Amino acid sequence: MSTRPHIIIFNPDQMQCDALAHMGRNPAAQTPFLDHFAAEEAASYRNAYCQNPVCVPSRCSFLTGLYPHVHGHRTMRYMLHSEESSIFSELKAAGYHVWMNARNDFLPGQDEAAFHRHASEIFYGGDVPAAPGPLKNLRGEPGSKNYYSHYKGQLGVDARGRNYSSDDEVVDAAIARAKTPTPNGEPLCMFLGLMYPHPPYQAEDPYFSAIDRSKLPPRRAARAPGSFEPKIETLIRQRQGLQEYTEADWDELRAAYAAMCLKIDHQFQRLCDGLKEAGIYDDCAIFFFSDHGDYQGLFGLSEKNQNTFEESLVRVPLLIKPPKGVAVTPGIRDGLVELVDFYATAMDLAGVAPDHTQFGRSLRENLASPDKPLREYACCEGGRLAGEVHCDESHATSPQGAQPVNEYWPRMKAQEDDIAHTKATMLRCGRYKYVRRLYEPDQLFDLEQDPDETEDLAERPEMASVLADLRLKMLDWYQSTCDVVPYQYDGRMNGEMIWAHLKQIVPPEKKDSVMKLAAQNIPMYRILQLASGESDKL
Repeated sequence: MSTRPHIIIFNPDQMQCDALAHMGRNPAAQTPFLDHFAAEEAASYRNAYCQNPVCVPSRCSFLTGLYPHVHGHRTMRYMLHSEESSIFSELKAAGYHVWMNARNDFLPGQDEAAFHRHASEIFYGGDVPAAPGPLKNLRGEPGSKNYYSHYKGQLGVDARGRNYSSDDEVVDAAIARAKTPTPNGEPLCMFLGLMYPHPPYQAEDPYFSAIDRSKLPPRRAARAPGSFEPKIETLIRQRQGLQEYTEADWDELRAAYAAMCLKIDHQFQRLCDGLKEAGIYDDCAIFFFSDHGDYQGLFGLSEKNQNTFEESLVRVPLLIKPPKGVAVTPGIRDGLVELVDFYATAMDLAGVAPDHTQFGRSLRENLASPDKPLREYACCEGGRLAGEVHCDESHATSPQGAQPVNEYWPRMKAQEDDIAHTKATMLRCGRYKYVRRLYEPDQLFDLEQDPDETEDLAERPEMASVLADLRLKMLDWYQSTCDVVPYQYDGRMNGEMIWAHLKQIVPPEKKDSVMKLAAQNIPMYRILQLASGESDKL
């Protein structure tokens, strides 16, 4: 391409990979536009893994190409700070006009300057009437089965037959931005950070009624007898109180989630149609992916969790359509990729070199040739150290005494337990998934034989060699990614220190020039060279 492409990032929240109908694991799923998009224009990755199973750490990772552990982004309350760049600040510095909506979950709210560093334009919204709420109040009183389920059911519609949400407002604002020339003709980078299908589980017609409950796949309700369960899931289950949920109840919750995904599909289609109307669609690199997934009733749990790694939580959609002129063979890829690879791929397609060490791998070659190798393994991580309460905001926000009304209380309360909220790391390699839990037993699953991860094999003697190999791979991964050295060099001496070395051979009137060179971080050897043989250039 002779000019830089527009970079379009469509980022629904909490959408698991199996919500895509073309993945074939959920016959009730309806994502017709995304299915067509994957069949005709884009690569769709079946085994794309996020790097943390909750929002903020995942976003801080995929927007920088760094893993959460590199800079300590392991909590919902630690975002990118002044010394950290992102794909947005880098593209902006390279001449892109960066547009994003306010719900981005990676910028620290107290740092107004950060918003200017990472964005040219931010859409805050809130200028339309509130959308109608649920038709019925299904939550009930404390102790009722829906109190902590996050299930709200069918939403109402307005006089025009719509439930115009904040997500709808963002999509329409993005379309309007695409149709408006940028101030100096810069290419666009647009980030749409949407809310759906994040709980509460709710949707309006026609989406709510479009899902055929009878086609939902069987729900995996429990682990195999004797298999280890992480303490945090036991605590969340006890506090969510969904033991009275029938399979019909779970089907309604899962159907509402599928309906939310269907609305996301329609919103994505609307955006693509808007890009075509703006005349820029062919020149766009379009990325569709989510930050993490959702339990969806697995093992009797709803919502998500920060330090467990079931496939429904960590395997997410990732679809990529490159701009015209970049080869692509549409369809599904089965190899392993990570969301940090989004960063590397987008920067590659934009023709912008990262300003920091990063661990993503560009997928450009794989877009053209699906047989090009991908990753040997994929990793995800979460949790905290015992006593590391600043890494668990629930310590500061959970009321004492009576159960609070916050629907996230079961998970937040469970996170206060040092053992339950242990640091944990997942490594997926081939057919096996290995989970290392710092204060609890390891886990090992054979995803070919046991895709729902019901039977833990870590204690099986015959699996010892597999376990040893995966542990070594995890150690290799940590060692190769445990830190990064900034690209900027620091001077080893300040100006006065350098002058002390030079003042016997350089005329006194040259001191100011030496000090200025030192302030520019000119290497010591070069200043010495100038001072000893070319002092007239000082």
